[in-house]
Amino acid sequence: MDQTVTNPALVSWADLEFAAPEVAAEGRRLLYARGDGEALLATVRGDEPPRIHPVNVAIVDGRLYTFVIGRSPKRRDLDEDGRYAVHTHQDPAAPSEVSLRGRARRVDDGPERDAVAAGWAFEVDDSYVLFELRIGSALLGARATADDWPPRYTSWPARPAG
Repeated sequence: MDQTVTNPALVSWADLEFAAPEVAAEGRRLLYARGDGEALLATVRGDEPPRIHPVNVAIVDGRLYTFVIGRSPKRRDLDEDGRYAVHTHQDPAAPSEVSLRGRARRVDDGPERDAVAAGWAFEVDDSYVLFELRIGSALLGARATADDWPPRYTSWPARPAG
């Protein structure tokens, strides 16, 4: 497990793979289902209503990242509050889904940012801000077909029965 965790309730993608391999494997498949990593990012700030944004995401060196436009409301939300939720896009024919919740960690200029930018889905310049999405919880809703209802849910950390 990641020994640099400042809040033990938040983990890296690699930690999720270790703790909940099925959830992480299906999450990775769903994030990359359209080729480049894509998801919906929900952010909050103070007592304002939540916002939702389509974003590119990537798993790099065992961590989940997103670049956001520096002047955007989502950047301000992540800097000022940090709470987020990520939800994968759904395929209508096989609508499995993964939802992640946690707190974002801003990654300023340096080797980590450079390494992530090098393989990003689009050209990243200085107007983009990088965030690692630290994971506090994950929920997989598995459905092989649109007719499979209800989804078979698997959560991490595991929720008590009842």
